[in-house]
Amino acid sequence: MHETLSIGELARRTGCKVVTIRYYEQTGLLPSPARTLGGHRCYTPAHLERLAFIKRGRSLGFPLEALGNLLSLLEDDQAGCTEIDAMALRHLEEVREKIADLRAIEAKLESSLKQCGHATRAQCAVAETLVSAG
Repeated sequence: MHETLSIGELARRTGCKVVTIRYYEQTGLLPSPARTLGGHRCYTPAHLERLAFIKRGRSLGFPLEALGNLLSLLEDDQAGCTEIDAMALRHLEEVREKIADLRAIEAKLESSLKQCGHATRAQCAVAETLVSAG
C-alpha cells in the first residue's frame, strides 16, 4: 500500500499553506487526490513531488501558467528539451527586464535621498519624487 498524506502533512512537508494546496487543485496544477470515506484528502508521494516542483518553480519566479506548461512537458517523455529551454529563456529575459527596472528604481531613490534637504517637506526631494510624475 502506498503512503498517503493528509493535506496538513503535505503542507508541513512542503512549506505550502493548505489554502495554496487547495488553490493548486482548483486550477488543475495539482491533481485532485483520492478521498477517504469521510471525505478527507489522501495525497501520495507523487503529489508531494509535484508540489515541491511547483514550489521550486515559484521560488524561481515562474508564473503558475508557465509551471503548468512545464509540468505537461515534463510528463511527456517525447517532449523536446528545446521547448523547456525556450520557456526558461523567455523567463530569464523577463527576470532581466525586472532587474533593469529595479535598478532604475534604485537609482531614482538614491538620487532623491542624496538631494534631500532633510529639513521640511518643502525641501524633501524624496517626497517630491513621489509627488511628481515621471
